Amino acid sequence: MSGGEKQKEPGALKEEGNTLFKAGDMQGAACCYTTALKLTDSLADSAVLYRNRSACYLKLEEYSKAEADASKALDTDPGDVKARFRRAQAYQKLGRLDQAFLDAQRCAQLEPKTRAFQDLLRQLGTQIQQKSAQLNSTDARVQQMFSVLLDSSAKDSDRQKAAQNLVVLSRDEGGAEQIFRNDGVKLIQKLLLSRQEDVVLSALRTLVGLCTGHQSRTMAIVNELGMDQLCAVMGSGASTVSLAACHLLQVMFEALTEGMKREIRGKDEAILPEPSKELRSMLRHLLEMMPAPNVSGPGRDSAINLLVKQVPRKSLKNPDNSLALWVIDQGLKKILQVAGTVAELSEGPSLTENTHMSCSVLLSKLYDDLKNDKERENFNKLCEDYVQEHFRQPGLNAKLRAIQTVSVLLQGPSDVGNVTLEMSGMMDAVISLCGSEDVTHQQVAVEALIHAAGKAKRASFITANGVALLKDLYKKSENDRIRVRALVGLCKLGSAGGTDFSMKQFAEGSTLKLAKQCRKWLCNESLPPTSRRWSVEGLAYLTFDADVKEDLVEDKSALLAMFDLAKSEDKTVLFAVGSTLVNCTNSYDVEKPDPQMVELAKYAKQHVPEEHPKDAPSFVEKRLVKLLEAGVVSALVCMVKQESPALTEACREFIARVFLALVERQEDRGAVVAQGGGK
Repeated sequence: MSGGEKQKEPGALKEEGNTLFKAGDMQGAACCYTTALKLTDSLADSAVLYRNRSACYLKLEEYSKAEADASKALDTDPGDVKARFRRAQAYQKLGRLDQAFLDAQRCAQLEPKTRAFQDLLRQLGTQIQQKSAQLNSTDARVQQMFSVLLDSSAKDSDRQKAAQNLVVLSRDEGGAEQIFRNDGVKLIQKLLLSRQEDVVLSALRTLVGLCTGHQSRTMAIVNELGMDQLCAVMGSGASTVSLAACHLLQVMFEALTEGMKREIRGKDEAILPEPSKELRSMLRHLLEMMPAPNVSGPGRDSAINLLVKQVPRKSLKNPDNSLALWVIDQGLKKILQVAGTVAELSEGPSLTENTHMSCSVLLSKLYDDLKNDKERENFNKLCEDYVQEHFRQPGLNAKLRAIQTVSVLLQGPSDVGNVTLEMSGMMDAVISLCGSEDVTHQQVAVEALIHAAGKAKRASFITANGVALLKDLYKKSENDRIRVRALVGLCKLGSAGGTDFSMKQFAEGSTLKLAKQCRKWLCNESLPPTSRRWSVEGLAYLTFDADVKEDLVEDKSALLAMFDLAKSEDKTVLFAVGSTLVNCTNSYDVEKPDPQMVELAKYAKQHVPEEHPKDAPSFVEKRLVKLLEAGVVSALVCMVKQESPALTEACREFIARVFLALVERQEDRGAVVAQGGGK
């Protein structure tokens, strides 16, 4: 704005605005009125300026601003017919028909002869009638949809159509409110009891529509439906239904917790009670699902998955970790009960191949959410007491539960795992059970030994005691399930030198033999998938050796078998596949030692890390091409899509590192995009 315009009087600015308005420059006119409003002290002048600016906003289709300005004019002069007419027009455009009708009626009373007022009144009368008929018909439609769905004699096609319509209606705010008003929650409760999977699914999807982003409705639904029924549906055998129920609970958690962060809760502006009561009720039910015998394996995994997502703080900047403390207090024992379940003993809750890994992730997240030594000591003590209690009981099964719990802790919060491993008698029991005649006992013990071997603190102790034992098992066991696990133990101990070529723990060539055996088991479809998964674990350790990397990328059937596992239901394999690929593509961080330090170290006869000649860039480049040809990208894409606690930050980082390595060369980028890597 020029200096001259700043000095203009409000009256002159108003005249200039009127001229621009007549010329059709609404934006310019509104600017003049705005400046004049800042300069004027007179209430009467302000009212006229607000009324004029309201007319600009109507033309600019900024109806909320038009309504606000007209209301300000009416605050000063309630008899201003022009301002009231403008407000009526704005209300009409905003869909607030009742308020528009009242304003238009008042204008017609004040100036009965003005035709524009009469026209607006007639228009509004018609619109109000249509809206009310539409509302009544939607109410009738909602009731009709429910009656079709609840009528067991109705045709399947009719029920499916009604179910789809209900779900579509629930996604629209007005529709959701109508379902809710028409006693929808009670009717949905009946639908959830149906024997037909598609009816239950449509009920769950309708609830998702009702709860999304709406705190007060979600609170009402938690209280009216009760968590028992939703958890029962999630714990049922049918996996599609179980997943849909899990998604619904996720949406409910988000609606309740988002509402706590915002000033205005939900889409309803009333200030509501904090939803912590409902939140805790939901969490308590999830914890009760942990050991419950009637909950299916996938249902239990969903409950663990929800706890992983909902309990720990999203950011450590937030000082409040009360949810984690509450869950540890109320439910740590229940989580450990699942962690200590040995599936083959057929006592305890049913598990999937993902359950133990998910438990490890949950325990790890809870432990990482603790803020001080006192909280960590309490967590340690609860875990120790639980393991101790089972370990001291008479009978082998209780000892196996204790050892299985230690295994899960070692894969999760390993500090806690190490403490339980050092209890008196624990390591001896593990080593003696490795020699058991019973395959299940052997399997539990060997797995514990393997997880213990990965923790540097224990590795030297196990190298001293366990290598002979593992070699013995690997050579003499009749059972491939045990042999593959013993092999991984050996791989883990053998790879202690990492990528350092000169720190080989085993005799020259034996890593290649071990890797060959891993590839053989990986391709053996007659082995159970869990055992094939262990062979990938073995490769994750052995591929620190460049000779092993070279052999693996040449073996196309082994690569394909590994990619198939990565795409399967069993998510625990993600970490092992990720590590193997990072090793093969050399996409890990390598610290280059300072040349002067290397010279010093040699002089002092200290150990100097050496790189394998086959880790040179030319070899790595050829390996990348082979992986691309075998379809590595589609496997990575599937891995990223997995909704599972096993897809940890570390896994995501591995996948990202491999993608970066694959697009390093310009000429490979097309292949990566063609296999779906762009997304």
